[in-house]
Amino acid sequence: MVSRFADSSTLGADLRALRRTRGMTLQALADALGRSVGWLSQVERDLSEPSITDLRHLARVLDVPVSTLFGAAPAPADEAGYVVRSHARRPIGSGESGLVEALLSPDLTDDFEVVHSTFQPGAHLAEAVTRPTQEVGYIVSGKLDLVIAKRSYTLETGDSFRIRAEPFAWSNPYAEPAVAIWVIAPPVY
Repeated sequence: MVSRFADSSTLGADLRALRRTRGMTLQALADALGRSVGWLSQVERDLSEPSITDLRHLARVLDVPVSTLFGAAPAPADEAGYVVRSHARRPIGSGESGLVEALLSPDLTDDFEVVHSTFQPGAHLAEAVTRPTQEVGYIVSGKLDLVIAKRSYTLETGDSFRIRAEPFAWSNPYAEPAVAIWVIAPPVY
């Protein structure tokens, strides 16, 4: 019996998972990209490699940072799909807003993703966002101010929280970075 996770650590598998999470068909995504279904199918099956421009277009249409589509350092065959070493985490986003994130999950093919987030001192989310997700977070170190559905909370080391498709915003007005682990379902990055 072949495991459904056997090829889950590839760009194609991640693209397929992101497309499905967004409820898009191959045809809908191909149309949004101006590409053929055949080309997209080959990319999702890792038979064709998209160009940098293609990756930028895919990221825009799937509403993810382009860095999400760049793979992590290759894992040894016996660890691929199971273990993510600290030096091989896949970065998410640019870090320009003072938020540095990395994917802790081996890939995006599960029903959830796990993200390591570091909120630099003074960093904040300018506008509240609402995502069609359920999220749970745990503050590993530091303090973080969080607004969930217009309720304000100051979270400290060891505290945890949940967001259920509600508007939320965060800020770190403190002198030390805040580090959190987020579990997000379904994957959004």
